[in-house]
Amino acid sequence: MKTLPVILALLLYLAGNLYIFLRLWQALPCHHPLLKWGIITGGTLLATSILLAFLLSSILSTSLAGILYSLGTTWIFIFLYLLLATLARDLFLWIDDRVHLLPDFPSKPRVTYLVATAIVVAALLGGHACYLLKKRVELTVDTGKLPPGESIKLVLVSDLHLGHNTGARELARWVDLVNAEYPDVILIAGDIIDSDPRPLEESRAWEWLQRLEARWGVYACPGNHEYIANIDRSLRLLRQAGIRVLRDTVINVAGAFLLVGRDDRQNPRRASLQELTRDLDRDALPVVLLDHQPFHLREAVASGVDLQLSGHTHHGQVWPINWITDHVFELAHGYKQDGRAHFYVTSGIGLWGGKFRVGTRSEYVVIHLK
Repeated sequence: MKTLPVILALLLYLAGNLYIFLRLWQALPCHHPLLKWGIITGGTLLATSILLAFLLSSILSTSLAGILYSLGTTWIFIFLYLLLATLARDLFLWIDDRVHLLPDFPSKPRVTYLVATAIVVAALLGGHACYLLKKRVELTVDTGKLPPGESIKLVLVSDLHLGHNTGARELARWVDLVNAEYPDVILIAGDIIDSDPRPLEESRAWEWLQRLEARWGVYACPGNHEYIANIDRSLRLLRQAGIRVLRDTVINVAGAFLLVGRDDRQNPRRASLQELTRDLDRDALPVVLLDHQPFHLREAVASGVDLQLSGHTHHGQVWPINWITDHVFELAHGYKQDGRAHFYVTSGIGLWGGKFRVGTRSEYVVIHLK
């Protein structure tokens, strides 16, 4: 039963690619054999590169696997927008045939295809620029549990997805942004590693994580991608980087607040939040929860959590997928308060796959806990 949705999604993806390249074939002057074969070869490579990256990653070199992975995951987002634009263009031409919105001219199909493609290019260029510009989000949370005038500065990041697509160069910039805040604590809400730890191990890009500086330390919880990448190898890398990963663990941070780190939902045997908080003195110190995936928020309210910090959703990463995440998650992005509990779900400083943010943002969050 689990394989059926995957097969259906794969067939729809391949059918969508066939549709896009068929329209491209029709829009271009494809009389020359080299041009025809170029479209066939290029379309096949783009459509299958993500599949090849996953199926052959274990036998390919890291560099070749990285090329296929980057090409394939980037194409998925280009494909999404080309598909939407091509469908919209065909719908427009269908309506135009009936109500004559545009005057008839021989090259109308080709011109409308070029206009649709230009819109896609503009949207993706803007989306890439939006991804490069990291948004600084500032948030004040009053728990009523700290002395008046006392404040703890937390910096939250999530979903770095370090690996084939994101390496040392980008990570170095992110580390500089976080360190410039001079935080008391740095919190990472999972998915630090993407899907393959090999690029980080071979390039030693993870060493940049060692440069994160906070007065009371750097803490993280695992995400689902740490499991995809192999949880044991992921944890070993993060420990080498000086990050303390909390898996169903509660610690007292410098006598200032209690930090609860949950294992990811990928682990079916992870402890319940009620178990983790049962013996805590919740009235003495603020209780901060790190949980990668923001499901069942009412459990945090019932368990006396003051602040839950999560990631995972990417806020859909690009429109219109953010509309889907808004319906799947009770809180897909941003701040919410429920009773005494405060929640923030970050869209992430990094992302998965193609480096586009259309209708969403990449961010890091500065939290003043009062």
